[in-house]
Amino acid sequence: MRLEEIVEFLDEFLKIGEWRDKSVNGLQVEGKKEVEKIAFAVDACMEVFRRAKESEADLIVVHHGLIWNGLSSIRGLMYRRIEFLIRNGISLYAAHIPLDAHRSIGNNVQILRILDLEPEEEFGEYQGKNIGYIGSFKDKRDLDDVIKSLKEKLNPDLKVLRFGGNEVKRIGAVSGRGGFAIEEAIEKDLDLFITGEVEHEIYHIAREGEINVVFGGHYATETLGIKALMRVVSEEFEIKTEFIDVPTGL
Repeated sequence: MRLEEIVEFLDEFLKIGEWRDKSVNGLQVEGKKEVEKIAFAVDACMEVFRRAKESEADLIVVHHGLIWNGLSSIRGLMYRRIEFLIRNGISLYAAHIPLDAHRSIGNNVQILRILDLEPEEEFGEYQGKNIGYIGSFKDKRDLDDVIKSLKEKLNPDLKVLRFGGNEVKRIGAVSGRGGFAIEEAIEKDLDLFITGEVEHEIYHIAREGEINVVFGGHYATETLGIKALMRVVSEEFEIKTEFIDVPTGL
């Protein structure tokens, strides 16, 4: 399969050009023209690169790429990472916000689907567009039951701020470092806000806003979209794929 065809599909499917983002989304490093295997991972890092080489992947698709806000120099860690990819003919493709926000396979939709919810409403404004989603149970659920499901299906080590009611119905999700949406979650009268990374300043906002918050982990909440994208690509191209799991515990 030609690299160009895969990149064109990803660009269109993820609507790369429609999002303002610090990440330079799309093909960041060009390698071999022909692709026989694609590796998927959350982070562009040397461990992922080495394991991709060992598994004979020709292309790596990640959520967190190498190039943010352009490229000012290629030296130090950046040089070693790019040099490794180029020397081994491995391409690197990144999809940051476009993968968070994707309506069918994105991180934030997938978080809701863990709870058997579908996105009903957008929220979580970032760079002028919403990247998160809200879903609602038909009837209120016990908060402990919801947390149990999230621990079983997302992250057993998640953290919880219990500042809202013991029963929840309206749930909002913004993966990764999604704490910026906490005040909007309060304004929209959510019973539970699910995000990834623990941010100190959220504590008092959540307490005063009387909302429950689950921190599912930055890494854990952002494995969901990349795995869903892997399934889509595998079906589209009937090509070998592999998810490379390099958890940070954060």
